[in-house]
Amino acid sequence: MDAPSEPIPVIRDVDGGTARLLPDVDRPRARLLTVDGAPQSYVDLDAPEHLEFEYVRRLAHVLDESAAPGRPLDVLHLGGGAMTLPRYVAATRPGSRQRVVEADRGLLALVADELPLPAESGITVRVGDARQALEAAPEGSADLVIGDVFGGSRVPAHLTTVTYARAVARALRPGGVYAANLADGAPFTFLRGQLATAAAVWPEVALIAEPSVLRGRRFGNTVLVASAARLPLSALTRRAAGDAFPARVTHGAALRRLTGDAVPVHDAEAVASPEPPRGAFSIG
Repeated sequence: MDAPSEPIPVIRDVDGGTARLLPDVDRPRARLLTVDGAPQSYVDLDAPEHLEFEYVRRLAHVLDESAAPGRPLDVLHLGGGAMTLPRYVAATRPGSRQRVVEADRGLLALVADELPLPAESGITVRVGDARQALEAAPEGSADLVIGDVFGGSRVPAHLTTVTYARAVARALRPGGVYAANLADGAPFTFLRGQLATAAAVWPEVALIAEPSVLRGRRFGNTVLVASAARLPLSALTRRAAGDAFPARVTHGAALRRLTGDAVPVHDAEAVASPEPPRGAFSIG
C-alpha cells in the first residue's frame, strides 16, 4: 500500500499579497498562513483549542476570563485571517454567536476552500471594512470585540482613533471587553498613543506584553484590554505568567507611567502602526 502523500503548501494571490498555507510536519491537519512572508494565522483543524502564536493565546486568555467556562458569548471579530480565534471560541464555548469582518476577499476565499469552518459553528463571515462594520453593529450587541486588523503588517490608521474606540464601546454590552493586537517597539510612540486613546473612552485599561518588548529590546506584539467594568487582572496575570513565553499584565500607575505624556489620537492626525523592522515577523 502506498504511503499517504505529504501535504504540500498552497500558494495563492489574495488582495493583500501572496498567501501561503504551509503544513506543519508535527500536526497532520495544521496549517500556517502567511501573507508576503509575514505570519498571519495558525490553525489545527483537528485541535482548534491549540493556539500557536503567543499573542493569540493572550487574546484567548481575555476570552477565557470574560465569562464562566463554557458560557456562550457574542463576539465581534475585526479581522479574520484563518479564523483561529473564532474556531477556538466555537470549540470552547459551544453555542456562541460570532461575527467576523475581514477586508481581504481573496483571503476569505482561500480559507473557505482549504480550511473550511465546521458546520453549525455559529460563525458568520462578511467582507468589509472593520470600522464601517463596527459602526453599523447594533448597540450593545457584543460581549467582546476583538481587534486584529492589519493592512500588510500595520494597523490601519482609521482603527486607531477615539472615534473608533467609541464605536467599539457602543457595540459592547455593559461590562463587555475590548481586546486588540497591537505591534510596536521602543520608543512606543504608537502604543503609548493607543493607551491614551483607550483611557479616554474606558475607565479600565490594561496591557499584556512580554517584558523584553516593554523594555524596548525588540519589536513585538502586545494585547490592549479595555472595559467599562473591572477587568479580571489577577486571573489574566496568572495566565500570562504561565505561558511558554511569559508575559506581564501592566495596569494602574505602571500603565500611566508607560503612557507618559501621550495624548488620545483623533481622526485628523491618525497614522498607521509602524512598519516592523525587517525580519521581525517574516518567515522564509
